[in-house]
Amino acid sequence: MPSDISPTARALRAVEILQARPGVTAAELGQRLGVTERAARRYVGILREAGIPVESARGLHGGYRIRRGKRLPPVVFTEPEALSMVMAVLDGHPAATDPADLVGGALTKVIQALPEQVGQQAAALRDHAAAAPDRYPARPDPGVTSTLVTAVAERRRLRVTYRGDRGQWEEELDPWAVVVRYGRWYLLCHSHRVDAIRTYRIDRVGAVAQTGAESTAPDGLDPVAVLEQNLGAGWTFPTRVVFAAPQAEVAPWIRPVMGRLTPTESGCVLVGSTNNPTAYAQEWLARIPFDFQVAGGPELRDAMATLAARLAAALQPCPAT
Repeated sequence: MPSDISPTARALRAVEILQARPGVTAAELGQRLGVTERAARRYVGILREAGIPVESARGLHGGYRIRRGKRLPPVVFTEPEALSMVMAVLDGHPAATDPADLVGGALTKVIQALPEQVGQQAAALRDHAAAAPDRYPARPDPGVTSTLVTAVAERRRLRVTYRGDRGQWEEELDPWAVVVRYGRWYLLCHSHRVDAIRTYRIDRVGAVAQTGAESTAPDGLDPVAVLEQNLGAGWTFPTRVVFAAPQAEVAPWIRPVMGRLTPTESGCVLVGSTNNPTAYAQEWLARIPFDFQVAGGPELRDAMATLAARLAAALQPCPAT
């Protein structure tokens, strides 16, 4: 262990070793902590002073162990671990700076359970870090999310209520996986209503109930890959874009949600769908550095024409002032 490790970190590491290796000797403990045998005994004394019941026994099978049946505090982090945890929470949930927030309250409890020195640093980071609010918050209900995860693990078919862009409905589905993508939580599943793969936002899932039937998932399922591919299909407005460049050159510029890219004799073609033709044209297609033609989807063609007119107008001479 590096020499710059803090005493607090070593003490926490000593607890981990004693839990994992009951009967460890002072020499073995010192070797694992990167200190002398005498220093290892000193750390054992520190743990005892902190109220952790470390017992010792002499003889061939002697050594240190934590008294059986003793329940230690559930949170034992080093300072870098604690700070990294707080940073990850604030990155994914900016509202956690407020103790009144559900996640913020949980974070406060975790910080309070930390050793004093580590907890002070973690609290300072939470209290003095400024986190910008989410522009498009979509927080799923924890209870619903937990139910879906359990159904995935136990392979149980569900009946759910879902709120889509076209209203609300009920259906039975086989839950395959829960996937977190760019801050959004999705349920990848097979819908028995339409007999097809569907990707549902969990923040739009309402009531959830088990049907009593088992669910099945494809062997060797890659949830992230299937989700990415499925996100580009089934939207309101169809899209078809033809490129004059080879598929291998165009592919790095294509996000999976844009559709499926396949080769042609003279280049490649992108077939997909979207609920927002304007964003598809302005944010996705406009950045691709290859010649292309919008061959399908009147809504996308209109959006591209509007964008082209705006860009052309930007090149017109400015009126004299």
